[in-house]
Amino acid sequence: MQTTRTSIPAKPNRPAAIRRAAPLLLLALLTLATLGCQSGNAVDPLGPDPTADAGLPPVPRELRGVWVASVANIDWPSAPGLTPAQQRAELVFLLDTCVELNLNAVILQVRPACDALYDSPIEPWSSYLTSAEGEPPVPHYDPLAFAVTEAHTRGLELHAWFNPFRAGHASFRGEHAAGHISNTHPHLVRTYGRQLWLDPGDAEARAHSLAVIRDVVERYDIDGVHLDDYFYPYPVSDAGNTIDFPDDATYKRYRETGGTLTRDDWRRDNVNTFVRDLYAAVKERKPHVQVGISPFGIYRPGHPAYVRGFDQYDRIYADAKRWLDAGWCDYFVPQLYWAIDNPDQSFTGLLRWWHTHNAGGRHVYPGLYTSRTEDGSARAFRATEIPYQVEWSRILADEAGVAQGHVHFSMRALLQNRAGLADTLDREHYAEPALSPASPWLSDKRPEPPQPDLGYTVASGLLHVSVAPHSLTGARAWVVQAQRSGVWAYDIFPAHASRVALPLPGDGPVERVAVWSVDRAGIGSAVVEVPADDS
Repeated sequence: MQTTRTSIPAKPNRPAAIRRAAPLLLLALLTLATLGCQSGNAVDPLGPDPTADAGLPPVPRELRGVWVASVANIDWPSAPGLTPAQQRAELVFLLDTCVELNLNAVILQVRPACDALYDSPIEPWSSYLTSAEGEPPVPHYDPLAFAVTEAHTRGLELHAWFNPFRAGHASFRGEHAAGHISNTHPHLVRTYGRQLWLDPGDAEARAHSLAVIRDVVERYDIDGVHLDDYFYPYPVSDAGNTIDFPDDATYKRYRETGGTLTRDDWRRDNVNTFVRDLYAAVKERKPHVQVGISPFGIYRPGHPAYVRGFDQYDRIYADAKRWLDAGWCDYFVPQLYWAIDNPDQSFTGLLRWWHTHNAGGRHVYPGLYTSRTEDGSARAFRATEIPYQVEWSRILADEAGVAQGHVHFSMRALLQNRAGLADTLDREHYAEPALSPASPWLSDKRPEPPQPDLGYTVASGLLHVSVAPHSLTGARAWVVQAQRSGVWAYDIFPAHASRVALPLPGDGPVERVAVWSVDRAGIGSAVVEVPADDS
């Protein structure tokens, strides 16, 4: 992992424009040809934005997320056994880069394989952190607590990413710690290929993973719980023959207790049960904590009709559409890791399909294979592919009338600024900050608005605004909007920042200043007008 980037400066100023149009003529032509006449305005699923009634321009809403993978030290930490100071420095640099790029959500892998990149009372410290599984960082610190604090300080959401059933990754070297589940509860663990796996058909194994996730939800101020596509493992072959997952004993026990499902249906039911119970457990403890799932990007071959490829329903027993339809998640990130012009797995065709097959009305954000950009492989993406996908994700969200958003896999390509990708995103696609979309099913009321403390002042082209800190209790962020010489400017600040400065356009009198807050469900408060401070 690189530790410096030379191209993207920190942003001392925010552009005044509310939304920059897609800069690419080709994209505009493709849009008109494909969609016909569109309004260009996404339907905000939150209900009316608080700016509408107040006569303010809307503030962009879009989840701009990035996965930060710890398994095999893909993203962070960059190598096992770094000192805690080095680990913290890398994480701070990573978060600062997210701020520079106007991203707003970090999905940090904290449990790669029944191990922990946090101080867990249930599972051992991860070898990706300290080289030897079970060994704590010395001097001691809690990486997840540090990550949450530093992310929130910067106005970023922090989602904790768990692998629910993988118990040993192929990259693992050495012996598992005495406290690892393969030693404490070996009857729950199966060897499959080069990995260890919890058996999803065993209720005790499911309960163990739920207990791990509950513990994190209870003890850390995370914004989300996130699962990827690993439930049952992807098939492994030996001499060309697929090896079946070794759950004969578990299935036999199920049948002996009166179960009637076929093995394939039983496996799918095991995963469905886990996803349902996980969502209920998280909401029971902290309703504002979002649950996100990132399945394989194709529901089934033939959906839509031209799609070919891996069948997750049959091969890894993931009935992903059911989870979405049942509302067992708050956001859904299908891994759409193919190019727009791929004839069998078109990014745009698959995303449109997911948008139109979402009976639960949850957020659907595509997962982008950003790390395939100029990666040297035969299937490498051109430098323009991901920027095109970002714009298409917006176009198709507008077409479907749903919230905008996308998630990059992974942080490494952005840190490396591969083929100038981070520069392009920063300059042309993320020039302005955005609020993440609201999830109105998580709250039935607007939060209290912030209370201006001393009013605003203007000095050296900066608008200074302060609010009473106690008025932001329960808020995730607050927004300042100001009009000067007929031009609007805005910025988004973390809730702890009670006094802020906003660069203003023009040089005439300030015509209007307004503030409003956003709660942990993304719902905006009423707008409060800020008077000038004449003292």
